[in-house]
Amino acid sequence: MKSPKSQKYAVVSRRPRTVLRLFPAAFVVLAVGALSAQDMMELHAHVKRAIPISPQSVDNPAEATGTFNTDQGPGPGPIGPGPGCNLLPAPASVGATVDLSYFGPPPSESNPSLVGPVQLLKSGTVNTAKGTITLPLYQGSMAGSQKTVWYILTDVNDQGVATLLGLNYSAKLSYAANAARTANLDANGNLVFDRGTVDFSPVRSIVPGPPGAEFPPQSAQPGAVGDSDYSPLVRVVNAGGVIYNAPVMAFGVTANDINFPNGSVDYSKVHDQVVAIDPIKGTVTLNLINGFSFGRPVWYLSTDTSIPLGAAIEHNTYAPLMQKILLGKDDSFTSPIERIFISTNGPETGGCNNPLRQGLSADLADGARPNNVLGGIPTIATDYSPVWDAQLFEWTQNAINQGFRGQVREEFQLLTFVQDGLITGPGGKAFGSSGFSINCPIAQRLD
Repeated sequence: MKSPKSQKYAVVSRRPRTVLRLFPAAFVVLAVGALSAQDMMELHAHVKRAIPISPQSVDNPAEATGTFNTDQGPGPGPIGPGPGCNLLPAPASVGATVDLSYFGPPPSESNPSLVGPVQLLKSGTVNTAKGTITLPLYQGSMAGSQKTVWYILTDVNDQGVATLLGLNYSAKLSYAANAARTANLDANGNLVFDRGTVDFSPVRSIVPGPPGAEFPPQSAQPGAVGDSDYSPLVRVVNAGGVIYNAPVMAFGVTANDINFPNGSVDYSKVHDQVVAIDPIKGTVTLNLINGFSFGRPVWYLSTDTSIPLGAAIEHNTYAPLMQKILLGKDDSFTSPIERIFISTNGPETGGCNNPLRQGLSADLADGARPNNVLGGIPTIATDYSPVWDAQLFEWTQNAINQGFRGQVREEFQLLTFVQDGLITGPGGKAFGSSGFSINCPIAQRLD
């Protein structure tokens, strides 16, 4: 039977090699690029968007039942049962007189900044039918205790290393050194971390607020808790001081402990966003999450948050050292962050059937993710950072009464609504940084 931390969203996993080096690109960079026209045809052939049904029993949030706020693991994937939980764009052939096979490749294949799908985190393989990404799994250790550290790499502040390893490049990480652990490469090319541990044994649990106002919850417990020295960021001292985003997936366990080839992942030992883990092949499969960046739908990872409440809602790790990250300065000199905009009271009636669905109350009412709005990402802007300064926003009662509340998809659209008095900070307070950050590496742009 499953352990107390196992759960139904888990899928396959296995077991690693003892030496996984940091720099051999031949192993690390798995062959992936932009989705081709053929890829898109196959994707649309296998992933059918659900047709919204009459809300009826799901129309009233009070009638929503389920265990999603106490389930362990990643929660639902990004390809949900309705338009409010599935941001996958329709194929270009809709409304045309020819099949999709007659269309040429998307413009993004010739220029990633143009319209069309682009895989941004190229070190892994995106499964577009399932909404997951499989990344290299690295094995390091702790100085002193020699405990094993299983981690991934997603972002780096060196453009050359980013290109070599297929990681996201983020210049802003150069200003995050005060919130980064330190590590050194040993003789075998493995990272030896100086500090920072994670306990994956806590049981994630959230008790939502009343129907229609589920956020803020009455209580929340994250499913993984780092010690005071833990941050996903690490500065490799004897490798040029380069700063990597290296979230921990498992800690202090052997390969046998996290070997789950048949899909019953034990979340008392492994990060809640893990869908599969294979230490023998040196891979880990993670859930992807829906969002928007400047109107374009994207998929991203969520691995760490600087406060317990955020970690519980995000199904990720509470990382106390992230509290040292400088917030509020956005794109100015020395700022390590980009902004993520999170609705607290967006549309939730009808759940995933509602194409305007958005926000934390919706998340806590039906278990699907909140469709957050992200700032700049690679191919759209130069100011990308995987460390997102959370800016929670609330529709005013006056805007709701006039029927103005909807789904926001773009940063400056949202800021304009703030300027016009339609949106404020939570509780009517001034809009701005909510005082915490989330580690959300971008994986794929869908359009």
